[in-house]
Amino acid sequence: MASFEDFKLNKQLLNAVAEAGYTIPTEIQEKAITPVLAGQDVMGIAQTGTGKTAAYVLPMLMKLKYAQVNDPRALILSPTRELAMQIEENIRLFSTYLDLRTVLLYGGLGPKTQKEQLAKGCDIIVATPGRFLDLYLEGEINTKSLKFLVLDEADKMMDMGFISKIHRILEIVPRKRQNLLFSATMSELVRKIAGDFLEFPTVIEVTEQATPAKTVEQSLYHVPNLKTKLNLLQHFFKDDQAFTRVIVFCKTKTVADNIFGYLERKYGPEAVRVIHANKGQNTRINSINSFKEGSVRILVATDVAARGLDVTQVSHVINFDVPIVIEDYVHRIGRTGRAYNTGDAITFCNPAEEYYVAKIEKLIKQTIPVKEMPAEVVLEKTPFDEKQAIAREIDNQKKKDDPDFKGAFHEKKYAMKMNNRKSSGRGSGAKGAGKGKGSKKGPSKSGKRR
Repeated sequence: MASFEDFKLNKQLLNAVAEAGYTIPTEIQEKAITPVLAGQDVMGIAQTGTGKTAAYVLPMLMKLKYAQVNDPRALILSPTRELAMQIEENIRLFSTYLDLRTVLLYGGLGPKTQKEQLAKGCDIIVATPGRFLDLYLEGEINTKSLKFLVLDEADKMMDMGFISKIHRILEIVPRKRQNLLFSATMSELVRKIAGDFLEFPTVIEVTEQATPAKTVEQSLYHVPNLKTKLNLLQHFFKDDQAFTRVIVFCKTKTVADNIFGYLERKYGPEAVRVIHANKGQNTRINSINSFKEGSVRILVATDVAARGLDVTQVSHVINFDVPIVIEDYVHRIGRTGRAYNTGDAITFCNPAEEYYVAKIEKLIKQTIPVKEMPAEVVLEKTPFDEKQAIAREIDNQKKKDDPDFKGAFHEKKYAMKMNNRKSSGRGSGAKGAGKGKGSKKGPSKSGKRR
């Protein structure tokens, strides 16, 4: 496939694609656009950063053509607000010369403005499942005209527990429709929803499941504790020529806030932003926009940003924590090396996180290259509490794999110790219980022992 013109797209779409700077279709676009145009149900499996959004948006816009009735004719469901916003941005980009109307629906904001937009009429709805259902149940959305239903990042939807909402939505949309499902990985839950959702689909898998992009160079550093992780992070950020635009991923909101505070003190409030679920929607939007524009060098994030954050020229992704949901590793590192650019993904791993690294390597069918700790980085001594927490976590991991495992923190050890003490006490008491029949000497010795 030489160009987008070979898809027989109309002139308006081709002009918009050219102005957006797209010249050669990616592999998922090359394989998906034609069957979508032909009206087939499609299940596309492709890693992040490969252009999945354009693979379904372009043929969908081609088939919708122009604004018609007030009710929506296409529904695109996204697991996160950030991804929904990114999809809507792509639709706006490609529909520059079309009069199609798009409404974006997500939680975190009051629904008044969204209701007003729906009342004006729309052709495409891009929504998170919860907000879509809320507005449907309030009578704000009529689904009778829907011709397209798209699930984007279906694996993340399943991870986030949206399966019941998806089934509810499937009950309220017309049976006669075209279904499209796109995902980076194929879990059992995705297979299940695909069976309920798609009819004789064309399956397009442009790469092995959960394969990281070839444009991303991965590396792993074994780091003993939190303070040493901070030292290593600071060491990398000294090289401002290489580490120009960096996303630092953390596993919890608390860790993200702490890392943000540390980096803000080091590099100033203009150099770093943080986004996670507790941040207000406007704060998150402003932070992402500042990062996209390049005015902010470092973005600290939880996995809420691992999907749908499409920023060009991200030089590095740093996994400050190894993700516990191992599929998120692929999505995190997919934030760099996008659209034929190259990037680096660096992972910090303490002893308790080696368990998850092994699972990630099994998932991606690759060994992540281990790098030596730079000589300039100070190796801090692990505090007692952190050492105990790491040991306890390692014990819990071993118990997961072997329920009979008895580790350093095994409850049975403590219970057996207490039982031994009790039985020892009962033994002494038994001797003393013979006080009425025995000599006076016995009870006195027993008393001394006590």
